[in-house]
Amino acid sequence: MGSRVRVVVAGTAACCAAALVLVYPMHDRAAHAAVSAAAESGAPYTPSYTKDGDLVPPVQYREWIYLTTGLDMSYTPKSNPDMHMFDNVFVNPEAYRSFLQTGTWPDKTVMVLEGRGAASKGSINATGHFQSGGQMGLEIHVKDESRFPGKWAFFDVQSETKATLFPQTANCYSCHAEHAAVDTTFVQFYPTLLPIAQKKGTLSAAYTKELAAQPSK
Repeated sequence: MGSRVRVVVAGTAACCAAALVLVYPMHDRAAHAAVSAAAESGAPYTPSYTKDGDLVPPVQYREWIYLTTGLDMSYTPKSNPDMHMFDNVFVNPEAYRSFLQTGTWPDKTVMVLEGRGAASKGSINATGHFQSGGQMGLEIHVKDESRFPGKWAFFDVQSETKATLFPQTANCYSCHAEHAAVDTTFVQFYPTLLPIAQKKGTLSAAYTKELAAQPSK
């Protein structure tokens, strides 16, 4: 999302990740307080929006279901070979349990794509990469059928109280529609969920066609 195009490992946005800045605008505090209170009580997260149409990010997303991690994934040639990043994907538990039963995502599914830096030197590590440092970006993919024309929308997290909506003209939407395995999400990169989608017969026609066109290994 934005100026730096990158892959969506999880079925969240294939766009630029902005750094997470902890800012609390006054007009967002009430909505943020409500979401925080729900998280502390253990209640399921329900997408909540500010009066300006921004999404209040789920502060408890790291307690959700972990789906996958990608390293340096990109649909375009890497612009900075010296920069490495992990993408971690999480989904709300209610949506995950529904997917296990149906092979697709229910309304109010929320996916979070968390970017973190990759390092190779540290402690006893001699080769490979590990996650290090703080967040490099946070993006959210929300299914809210009554709110968005295409059922899904992408948000770029600006702070703990605000995630800005990406317009329908952003390349995230067309990329997911054309290449995602299930319901505009990249389930082909989720090793525990892809077999379920295959068994349930929920793979998208676009993905199935793309898969058939690939050379046999």
